Amino acid sequence: MGTSEAVLQVFCRAVPRLCSTDSCFSKCDPIFSSKYQLKCRKRRVSRYMQLLSCSGMQRSRIGNYRFWGIGNGLFGNMTVGDSWIQSCKCQQAGSISGATTEDENGTWFVDSAKKLNTINNMVNAPNALEFQDVQQLKQEKEGLSPNGTNGTVRDAFHKISVDSLEDEAWDLLRESMVYYCGSPVGTIAAKDPTSSNVLNYDQVFIRDFIPSGIAFLLKGEYDIVRNFILHTLQLQSWEKTMDCHSPGQGLMPASFKVRTVPLDGDESATEEVLDPDFGEAAIGRVAPVDSGLWWIILLRAYGKCSGDLSVQERVDVQTGIKMILRLCLADGFDMFPTLLVTDGSCMIDRRMGIHGHPLEIQSLFYSALLCAREMLAPEDGSVDLIRALNNRLVALSFHIREYYWVDLKKLNEIYRYKTEEYSYDAVNKFNIYPDQISSWLVEWMPNKGGYLIGNLQPAHMDFRFFSLGNLWSVISSIATTDQSHAILDLIESKWGDLVADMPFKICYPALEGQEWQIITGSDPKNTPWSYHNGGSWPTLLWQLTVASIKMNRTEIAAKAVEVAEKRISRDKWPEYYDTKRGRFIGKQARLFQTWSIAGYLVAKLLLADPSKAKILTTEEDSELANAFSCMISANPRRKRGRKDLKQTYIV
Repeated sequence: MGTSEAVLQVFCRAVPRLCSTDSCFSKCDPIFSSKYQLKCRKRRVSRYMQLLSCSGMQRSRIGNYRFWGIGNGLFGNMTVGDSWIQSCKCQQAGSISGATTEDENGTWFVDSAKKLNTINNMVNAPNALEFQDVQQLKQEKEGLSPNGTNGTVRDAFHKISVDSLEDEAWDLLRESMVYYCGSPVGTIAAKDPTSSNVLNYDQVFIRDFIPSGIAFLLKGEYDIVRNFILHTLQLQSWEKTMDCHSPGQGLMPASFKVRTVPLDGDESATEEVLDPDFGEAAIGRVAPVDSGLWWIILLRAYGKCSGDLSVQERVDVQTGIKMILRLCLADGFDMFPTLLVTDGSCMIDRRMGIHGHPLEIQSLFYSALLCAREMLAPEDGSVDLIRALNNRLVALSFHIREYYWVDLKKLNEIYRYKTEEYSYDAVNKFNIYPDQISSWLVEWMPNKGGYLIGNLQPAHMDFRFFSLGNLWSVISSIATTDQSHAILDLIESKWGDLVADMPFKICYPALEGQEWQIITGSDPKNTPWSYHNGGSWPTLLWQLTVASIKMNRTEIAAKAVEVAEKRISRDKWPEYYDTKRGRFIGKQARLFQTWSIAGYLVAKLLLADPSKAKILTTEEDSELANAFSCMISANPRRKRGRKDLKQTYIV
């Protein structure tokens, strides 16, 4: 212990704090701003840093102390009582060796050669268990006679392996953190040491950060989520413009990157800039519809988990919520209560034939509306907005539950539809042709269970099963209780198709043959059973867990987590898997994908304490339920006449 204290004192005296995290953040605290770039000035490397030649961050073990060396706030956050520490790795420190590199975000990373130490195909396993301990336990396991104790040791070995897996995941998640002005503001999409072509995977995506943010919240580390919420808010588009290449007012960026650029007029200083991407640089140049919806959901989760409601009560945050809502609730030519969006505007960010009213956006939209209504401050300026919000909630829930739902009974009704019906009380309201029912669906639909279809437009029903939309429909309560259980019933019934060797299929089935050529444009990345076209995405594990917990069926999530644990670490946490059963690592999948790592951690944390899932779930209130019941029981026959001024929705 004396040696540890001496080493700690040497580090604390040798490296001064060059930038106070709190003071720096206070200068950058988001108020109203119409600029798309945030700047924070800092002086270039001081003489102390030049002498130390700091070039990375490494996990080290020194007694029971832990301190952090990050960017300009070296050793600024110190805690006692943990046997593992993170420290600034200096070339002059004789007790710490090995080459490291610093990425342009200012985040310190250990050399990949040291980071990929493996034991029995488990990356960084010694972080939680020494190598000799693992070997000794294996020998004890193998040497036991079959007298009943072998199973006990096997269980103990499995528990240690799982604990090691979680420690490894936390190490990787923290290594992906991005810092701005000395404060953590997010996590990059992936840190794949085997790939030199980073594309935009070195950026912080709002969509991708959600599981990371939830993991940090559940761990009690609130600062990074708070910083993320406030900084992305300042990047929100505030200027109304007619230029089709500029973001619309209220739009949240898809991602942002921390860049260090020279300061004009001062050669001795640089400045950090938050550079957002609203889709201008994205493949396909599509604006993200889901970013603002995810932002609202995370904001509510932060308040519920941390107990800090001051963030959502801020004037700028309240204004940001209202701008997102006005953008989504704006009147247009569409007659449906669902959001009309283009291909590529959500998690499936390439051409996959989901343009129109995709289920994923509708379920997130519904959840965001409920979360926003809960957080909006009661004031005169919010009355009209809340009224429009409530009207949309009623119409949207009716529309999705009534017209998107399919089970064996509903499928038989569609099979017997009459077409070309013109009347207010038409049964086949959207003129769906029975021949659209594919042969795969007739055989695939189980006797027990059902799901919400992927899309609905005039003369078109997309019968594909889209996982994120269905899981979030359960979480958000846009699906009824019976429908939610039926969705989970279908998942259990079709486990071999949707989970198989790695959870979870993003959609089922995949587009193949001429259909794939026409709908995807022969997309070489979205070949059948790969990427968005039927690939398996480990990040969906956390949303399956939330949905299972909400319906008190945690055994479904626990079984899926057990499947993932068998190989996800050995495969180096890939972005997605290919083939029908998810047996192969995706042909273009990034390794050490952050939301694969975070999704696993969130699933584990929630299964350990299912009550925490309430920060994400929303319950349907009695007013919505009553309004929905009235709409169901109302006479569908309506006469043409003068428009009722009190009518606020169309179904």
